Amino acid sequence: MEKASAFLCHPRNSGGIKGIIPRTLLSFLESELQKLDAEAARLADYFDVIVGTSTGGLVTAMLTAPDQNNRPLFAANQIVDFYLEHCPKIFPQINIPLFGDALENAKGAYAPKYNGKYLHKLIKEKLGDRRLNQTLTNVVIPTFDISCLQPAIFSTYELKRNKKLDPALLSDICIGTSAAPTYLPSHYFKTATREFHLVDGGVAANNPILTN
Repeated sequence: MEKASAFLCHPRNSGGIKGIIPRTLLSFLESELQKLDAEAARLADYFDVIVGTSTGGLVTAMLTAPDQNNRPLFAANQIVDFYLEHCPKIFPQINIPLFGDALENAKGAYAPKYNGKYLHKLIKEKLGDRRLNQTLTNVVIPTFDISCLQPAIFSTYELKRNKKLDPALLSDICIGTSAAPTYLPSHYFKTATREFHLVDGGVAANNPILTN
């Protein structure tokens, strides 16, 4: 398997539950590559860099985080199953008979629609203590830091350029980049070199291909 000089991009325009659609395409692409090479082939074997924002940032981490054998933690088809299984619990639908939609919309004006607890626990369980510098190929995951009103781009390239940076946990990055305003709460964490207060990467780069 020879890695191509190319990158794979996951834009935010298919975020949330709609993320199943592009993830299905990724699963198909990986299955075709397996026909050419071997069943163990994974997308991370073929791309110099994988880029994703919002839910695409989570997919980027899942495709590139290493398992105990230093192979990708998830196959692409497992990510489709992940969405189908967990999205109903991440975004639970509550039926309120009278004025339900109006009440839910009003709530979004002062608090997130969902508390994010299930999503946060799930991401931490799946990604564990794996950090940005451990990904199996280069990644770029945009977020937006509301404490300084500036984009915060998590990039393995930046880690290689600046050895003083402390690599963040992939779980923290993913929780931050998927924290869609009005839907999920912002995410605060700190590394040895910086504090972050993050929301959805789509605020900074809805289509991260435009940031390269």
